[in-house]
Amino acid sequence: MTLIFKIVPKTLWQEAVERGVFEGAPVDLADGYIHFSTGEQARETAAKHFAGQTDLLLAAFEAERFGEALKWEPSRGGALFPHLYDTFEPGAALWVRDLPLSAEGAHLFPELDQ
Repeated sequence: MTLIFKIVPKTLWQEAVERGVFEGAPVDLADGYIHFSTGEQARETAAKHFAGQTDLLLAAFEAERFGEALKWEPSRGGALFPHLYDTFEPGAALWVRDLPLSAEGAHLFPELDQ
């Protein structure tokens, strides 16, 4: 099983839970796919795109459940990032956890291999 992760504002996630579908954050909608990260990429994604932001969640998913709608495409420095060309039900998440900031301003990640 390959885990992939989505960093998302709490309010956006709550709206998706209420509607039963996650269609993407504004950046996802602009790019035409939902951005995910691997465990190795998640911290850099948080630092680059969510620096200083509070009220974030980290949601974990099994990559294989998305089938052919999930494409591994080159991004930063040629690394392959998981991009989902579809929507998903929030209930598909294996888990969703808070992504708080440390006193130093970096996001505190849970273990990403579980």
